[in-house]
Amino acid sequence: MKRIFNLSLCVLSAALLLAACGKQEPKTAAVAEPKEYLVGAEATFAPFEYQNEQKEIVGFDVDVMNAIADKGGFKIKFVNTPFEGIFNFLAQGDRDLLASAITITDERKQTVDFSEPYFEANQLIVVPKDSKVTKFTDLKSMKVGVQSATTGDEIVQKELGKSNPNIKRLESATLVMKELEGGGVEAVVSDNGVIKNYIKNNPSEGFRFISDPAFPKEYYGIAVKKGNAELLAKVNKGLAAIKADGTYDKIYAKYFADTAK
Repeated sequence: MKRIFNLSLCVLSAALLLAACGKQEPKTAAVAEPKEYLVGAEATFAPFEYQNEQKEIVGFDVDVMNAIADKGGFKIKFVNTPFEGIFNFLAQGDRDLLASAITITDERKQTVDFSEPYFEANQLIVVPKDSKVTKFTDLKSMKVGVQSATTGDEIVQKELGKSNPNIKRLESATLVMKELEGGGVEAVVSDNGVIKNYIKNNPSEGFRFISDPAFPKEYYGIAVKKGNAELLAKVNKGLAAIKADGTYDKIYAKYFADTAK
């Protein structure tokens, strides 16, 4: 009887154990929230990045970067960052990405990694309508305004000389154009998207722009810290997706409907 009792007790215990196991809910793996990456952008470069009346950073680059992040499965936050020194913020880890109308150059590739190109640009010359300037070489004896540390700055340096006192460098495109308005410079060299946007929105200033074949084509890219292959892959994945599904074209048309690609 004792053996039968013990056997029955074992069977009952086993049954209860199986029943308890059967009632256990399957474990669900915790889903980590996507990391929020800080994006550096100089918000004085309309229409690519600028501040609206609510002091929010908006513009073409912002819309493109938000769409890329959505398709790439990550979160971003834009931080207003001065262009002169913007690469230092990335190198020091204070920014994770840079989306600020940044031209891809061989020199910059030495210190940062770029996404695939997302915008084609070139430099333009801006002068008063009554100026006799017709080409880039006409600027050699003139006072020329540029935004410091930009490709426009580099191009003017090559033509006029790096230490030429006639080159006036300012920290933003807005300040450079104000300098032209006030007569502090006779011409400005800057990116085509910014110049066309400025002239369109300030017709009373009486400026015109000149395109010179001497200016090479430029391509903007999104920059990440050198060697950050994981984040770069996310960006390129998102960029490819918005180009494929028409999102990029819609954003482009919003800002450059009257500008040929």
